[in-house]
Amino acid sequence: MSKTSLGHRGLTRCAVAVAALACATLLAADGLAQEKLTEHTFSRPPGEPGPAAQVEDMAWLTGHWVGEALGGTVEEIWSPPLAGAMMGMFRLVEDEKTVFYELMTIVEEDGSLVLRLKHFNGGDLSAWEEKDEAVDFPLVEAVDGTFRFDGLSFHPEGDDRVVVYLAMHGKEGAVEEMSFTYTRVEEKPATAGGEDE
Repeated sequence: MSKTSLGHRGLTRCAVAVAALACATLLAADGLAQEKLTEHTFSRPPGEPGPAAQVEDMAWLTGHWVGEALGGTVEEIWSPPLAGAMMGMFRLVEDEKTVFYELMTIVEEDGSLVLRLKHFNGGDLSAWEEKDEAVDFPLVEAVDGTFRFDGLSFHPEGDDRVVVYLAMHGKEGAVEEMSFTYTRVEEKPATAGGEDE
């Protein structure tokens, strides 16, 4: 599915499908412990134990990240690990308007990690998922600094760049891979009174 064939509304719907990644859960149900979904993404079936990991293993993700994808500007901000979790936010901005937000966490569960997120519309913050539901991505493996969650993987390239790959379920069962390349934003501290020096 190309951007030109989707159009603006279709692109937004594509972003919804990509962010939700419902396909990863469905495909994992009859897969192997590490079924390959796309070139850079994998899945594991429910009930399979995840690899041993702690949230501190992903402390490198702490900070402010910005990139271009989905026809606009994408942004992620992650907190440092605290109490067995990291919290993050994502937003997609098109034409100076926020299309949607995600509230995200990376949490320790059963000796491994789960990335969990919920979606919210940009205008009114209405939630996409039911209030007691979220989208879960359990960790499949962590190798050489790369963290592969179920249908979603983080590939750091040095200290200030990371590529995130997403497995997207398209029409007729096709699985496509999308990539998001983020660069770390250097924050300039404000002086007293809120003015820069």
